[in-house]
Amino acid sequence: MLQTLSVRVVPRTACEESELRRYVAQQLAIDARTIKDLRIRRRSIDARQRQVMVNLTVDVYINETAPALDFPPIAYPDVSQARPVIVVGAGPGGLFAALRLIELGLRPIVLERGKDVHERRKDIAAISRHHTINSESNYSFGEGGAGAFSDGKLYTRSKKRGNVERILQVFCQHGASTNILVDAHPHIGTDRLPRVIESMRKQIITSGGEVHFQTRVDALLQQTGKICGVRTQNGREWEGPVILATGHSARDVYRYLYHSGIRVEAKGIAVGVRLEHPSFLIDSIQYHSRQGRGRWLPAAEYSYVAQSEGRGVYSFCMCPGGFVVPAASGPEQVVVNGMSPSNRGSAWSNSGMVVETRPEDLDGELHSFMVEAMADEAFRASHSDFDESSNPLRLMYFQEALERACWLQGGRSQMAPAQRMADFVNRRLSFDLPKSSYSPGLVSSPLHFWLPDFVSRRLRDGFNQFGRRSRGFLTNEAIIIGVETRTSSPVRIVRHPEALCHPDWVGLYPCGEGAGYAGGIVSAAIDGERCADAVAAWYAQ
Repeated sequence: MLQTLSVRVVPRTACEESELRRYVAQQLAIDARTIKDLRIRRRSIDARQRQVMVNLTVDVYINETAPALDFPPIAYPDVSQARPVIVVGAGPGGLFAALRLIELGLRPIVLERGKDVHERRKDIAAISRHHTINSESNYSFGEGGAGAFSDGKLYTRSKKRGNVERILQVFCQHGASTNILVDAHPHIGTDRLPRVIESMRKQIITSGGEVHFQTRVDALLQQTGKICGVRTQNGREWEGPVILATGHSARDVYRYLYHSGIRVEAKGIAVGVRLEHPSFLIDSIQYHSRQGRGRWLPAAEYSYVAQSEGRGVYSFCMCPGGFVVPAASGPEQVVVNGMSPSNRGSAWSNSGMVVETRPEDLDGELHSFMVEAMADEAFRASHSDFDESSNPLRLMYFQEALERACWLQGGRSQMAPAQRMADFVNRRLSFDLPKSSYSPGLVSSPLHFWLPDFVSRRLRDGFNQFGRRSRGFLTNEAIIIGVETRTSSPVRIVRHPEALCHPDWVGLYPCGEGAGYAGGIVSAAIDGERCADAVAAWYAQ
């Protein structure tokens, strides 16, 4: 017999199966020996009160064992002779689009500019060790996309866009822990996600699809009002409808689309810094305990949101027990991001702290920052059309200007400019810096001085608000590291709201985060499946 029970228990009971079994037996007034299996359906931590509690939804199997899987695995047929679909990009949008195409009886041909997930590790390591960036293989480009080596968090608010549970089940079918079906904020971890991605690729190939690495798409094949394929950097052409899932850092794609007359539009972004605390401090604040998280609780998370002068200031991509990583994708850039391994066991916790930025801000306060950036002849040469107010790439130009300023402040290397948090708020230079997880190294820098005042003023206000909300959060034990700019795409590639193809170009399906329709691994995966469904519907017509 199966019974489902919701309980609220202390952390030790939630972690120790024997204790949980006894507690559940008491709640159901049954003999604990009759419980053959317990399966946790939902788990969330409630740290609002001094006594931290864990909320659980538990399936209790009385006098029977639980089934091996709680969901039927997807059957992937042989599509080696089926009609082709070109999938540009092997991030979550592209991979889930490819798997869904196979389900629907179509043959995906995945073209990825970067390397496979294992070879990619070497290029990522070289960023920290040698300060060299392979512009085709880095934290943004390569199998798995930006999420593969920046944490693997699966939490999303995009339930209105599609079936989140299905996406998590596909991850589990390809090797992810079933814990992601349970936790309120599911997380695979940077150390485990690559194996899951590799399993997805093997499934695509086994089913008759194709996956090609180090194959950059340089052009779309155009007929009158129709996209009928792509051309890669070696001149090879591939024919078929195109799902364009290139990620939010493929700036060459945005430039190509704009100059080819394929309609795109500017989209708001958020920019700021990475904020890093000792993880023990965050644990102590969030769990209301001088002993930190103790034995039974995971590394603590936080989420902060404030308003400052009409713009949002908020934490982004919080990485408890994680690392700050160098996420530049080209020369003369310093960009930071965050990641956590599956155990979230490092001595630091970090989060993006960013300010909402809209296209119209470039004609206001941010214009002076861009004028100063354009004074540099090398930068002006490739951004001379910034002053065209109709140019949809202007926010991308702002990202590039800010990343270049950070590179200059860091000594023209991958060392990142940094400042103690309280010093930043009080506009003081930090004469020394605490230890950090950022492996290329840090340079003490007055971020309060050289960041655009539009950003730094609102960050200071936000930090003050967060410090009042959580005592001990605003401290010189924490450091801010510049800059966080890759929160989302600065461009939206226009598409039909229902057919999902570009309204001017039949056969082109802008997809995922890079197209401006997703914001993370799960929402990009959902959008990839939706685009696959749209291509199948178009083929059926």
